[in-house]
Amino acid sequence: MKSPLHVAVTGAAGQIGYSLLFRIASGSMFGTEQPVVLHLIEIEPALKALNGVVMELEDCAFPLLRGVKATSSLEEGFGGVNWALLVGSVPRKQGMERKDLLSINGKIFTEQGRALARHAAADVRILVVGNPCNTNCLIAKNNAPEIPDNRWFAMTMLDQNRAVAQLARKANVRVDEIRKMAIWGNHSSTMYPDFSNAEIQGKPVTAVISDHAWLENTFIPIVQKRGAAILEARGLSSAASAANAVVDTVRALTTPTASDNYFSVATSSDGSYGIEKGLIFSYPTKSDGATWEIIRGLPVNEFSQARILLTENELKEEKALIRDLIPH
Repeated sequence: MKSPLHVAVTGAAGQIGYSLLFRIASGSMFGTEQPVVLHLIEIEPALKALNGVVMELEDCAFPLLRGVKATSSLEEGFGGVNWALLVGSVPRKQGMERKDLLSINGKIFTEQGRALARHAAADVRILVVGNPCNTNCLIAKNNAPEIPDNRWFAMTMLDQNRAVAQLARKANVRVDEIRKMAIWGNHSSTMYPDFSNAEIQGKPVTAVISDHAWLENTFIPIVQKRGAAILEARGLSSAASAANAVVDTVRALTTPTASDNYFSVATSSDGSYGIEKGLIFSYPTKSDGATWEIIRGLPVNEFSQARILLTENELKEEKALIRDLIPH
């Protein structure tokens, strides 16, 4: 049996955390031969609820779960971790402007970045889930310059999964018959779900779905606004589907990507496709199981370019709003 991986989860007693922890402990994320130790981090007022979650984890008797630490201390919680899943963040409330949300969460992710640099394992990898995840990731990364840029990720897999589900439903095919469905840019209403390079049963989406007006005017807004639609219907933000996307993202990064496919994750831009260097930007990506790289040379038509530029500009605006939180 392998040595245990130490996995930190912030906001561990929240809805996404609650849906996520049991998937990790059961082996869904790292495989059925990889034991784990969970480092569960919460704010002090939530520690009582977190202790209840710990009891439930114990009561599941997961063979792969080799230990659980529950704490409100970043130093203790991030100590020696190989993966940090930064789920917890302050949600946007009615009347709150984006600048306010970025400022509040910026302070949280500044502290988390610094703590990870000081206390995490040398091979730590970080996936930011708490929104606005791209810019929260940018803040944490820039406050932890000791951790290489290629260890930082922000989640857009939920958007990819939503896009795949919509295409499969429209084309009346299985979701696993959709390939190369990538999300570009920011995890926000400006994201671009790129149907132009996607495939259905090996054929271009545009050859299978002849209703191009639906693709441009219905499909894209559905994916962009799906989170808001769920919030309106459920009265709560996406939780189980978000937790599932966390699992999918980590598995995609740690499993070789099929030769006929790629996946979506936001990473530190190296300038590919003309995107400003250093922005946390979602690209089509592939992995060999140990390292990852951006897919190069994809055709970007005028329609796609306009939407990629729109989401890049939003990320630039967010970066400008939190410039005081980025060390120079």
